[in-house]
Parts: sequence; structure tokens; C-alpha cells
Amino acid sequence: MTSVRAGVDLGATKIQAVVVGDDHAVLGEAKTETPTSGGPRAVVAKIEGTVREAAKGAGLDVDGLSGAGVGSPGAVDQEAGTVAHARNLPDWDEPFPLAEALGNALGTTVRIENDVKVAVTAELELGAGRRYESFLGVWWGTGVGGGIVLDRKLWRGRGAAGEIGHMVVKRGGARCPCGRRGCLEAYAGRGAMEAHARKLVKHGRKTDLFELMEKRKRDRLTSGVWADALERKDELATALLDRAVAALGAGIGSAVNLLDVEAVIVGGGLGTRLGEPYVRRIAEAARPHLFVDERPPAMLTAALGDLGGAIGAALLVGPA
Repeated sequence: MTSVRAGVDLGATKIQAVVVGDDHAVLGEAKTETPTSGGPRAVVAKIEGTVREAAKGAGLDVDGLSGAGVGSPGAVDQEAGTVAHARNLPDWDEPFPLAEALGNALGTTVRIENDVKVAVTAELELGAGRRYESFLGVWWGTGVGGGIVLDRKLWRGRGAAGEIGHMVVKRGGARCPCGRRGCLEAYAGRGAMEAHARKLVKHGRKTDLFELMEKRKRDRLTSGVWADALERKDELATALLDRAVAALGAGIGSAVNLLDVEAVIVGGGLGTRLGEPYVRRIAEAARPHLFVDERPPAMLTAALGDLGGAIGAALLVGPA
């Protein structure tokens, strides 16, 4: 009997939901902006509405779902079904029972996992990672997340493996949203880049970034805003993205030296939006940092694109 499942990619700026069948084909999808206030319960209400809309697009009600998976930022406890320290979400620090709350709202089983880990798993099973025994997933968006695949299995370590965004690329460097200094995310995370841009504008730097943000009716610098600014050849946007590429190159190069993986797959909001040209630039930025530079890993764009995280979340409640 065919099962129909929902998958949700919960991000700092958007909530993406899909409904898929056993063959992983997307039967319905929906997207909405992530709330900026109201705490976890406001986020759950938005997720519920987005899943219902995706199910409607698939021609069914949520009663027809065999389950739903959610990829969430923050510290995810799969067994307890809780998420904590999701600092890119509104007022979400203490553990909140996301699986239970959403399961009650939808009337179905809900399983949760870290957002980048589900996206990397989707690339492993269905996308650009299918032909590799080992790879590093780097998800470049509001933050910089990562996932490590070794012997075709996701390496979890003691629960926090893959946090490439918090590798130090400059001792005593820029302040990261995590509170530490010099992290990769402090230079390449979209949230940190926006904070830096705002600071520079206060000191007199000119940019179209915030005009474009208002034109798009956004309250944050989304990936689309950054892409628009690049098309306008905005000097500040270009400089901050150059800075991000250099930091990504240093972090990825160092990770490759440690793990010697076959490939690096770049996804996330910015990684997907800026695409192949920027992935090539990141590869070039990483090369000087490689100890074995004559044998660099393949550097690829995530094959599943913007829906990869949601499709990966659906794998939590269905066959791979």
C-alpha cells in the first residue's frame, strides 16, 4: 500500500513543506515565511498551516498522511521530540516538544531531526551524494550548517558532529551569533552578514541591500535580496560575499584535510540561490588550504535544490 508523507524544512526565514509518495515524487508543496515573534507555538501554527496547504495541493487532507517529518534548526532531541536553542527562530531557547505539539495539531505521527542532517541525508539517498562513499555537506544560509557522511552513513559523533559553521577560521575574529569569535558562520552566515552590513551602513557605507529588502517586502536580507544586489553590482554586497567565500574556502579546506572526503556538496538558501558559479568560487578558495592540493574533492551543488530539506524530512517517516 502506498504511503503519503509530509516533510517540513523549518528555516529562519521560510517554512517549506512537501507531500511525497513512496517514490519520493513531490505531490504537493507549500511555502510561507517563518514568524518573527510569538515563540515556538506561533512557529508550530505556521508549520501546521503550511502542511495542510501542501496536502491540499496533493489532493488530500492531512488525515491521509502516514506521518510527517520536520528538519529543524537548534539542538534536536529525536527521542524526546524536543528542540532547544533554536536562536534563529523567535524566542526559542528552552526545550519545546515540537513533535508532540505538531503531531497533535495534524493528528499524525511526527518525527524531528536537525535541518541540515535531513537535507544531507536526502542528498545521500536521492541527490548528488548517491555515487560517493564519503562527503561533506555544507549548508550555506542564515547560518552555516554541515553534515558528514562516512561509508555512506551520517556521522553523528556524540550528537553534535558536522558543525562546520563553528570551526574557527580566524582566531579572535568577528563575533559569531553563537557568542564566540572567529567562527566560519561569523563571516558567511546570512544573519551575521546582515548584521555586519547594517553596522557598515550606520558608518556611512552605501548599499542597495535594504532598499531591495523593502521592495521584496521582507524584513530580513533573504537569499533573493543578496542575489538581486549582486545583479545590480552592489559594491557592499559583493564585498561581503567575497569575504564569505574566502571564509568558506578556509573552513571547507580545513575540514577536507581532516576527513579526506571524496566530495563536498553545497546547499542551503544562499548555496542554492547563488548556485554553480559560487560553488566553483568556493572550490577555488578552498584549494590553497588543501594539504593534498593535487587531489581536491569534487565540489558540487546540492541536486535537490530548495526542496531538499523538506524531502529529506519526509524520509524520517518513510522508506529511503
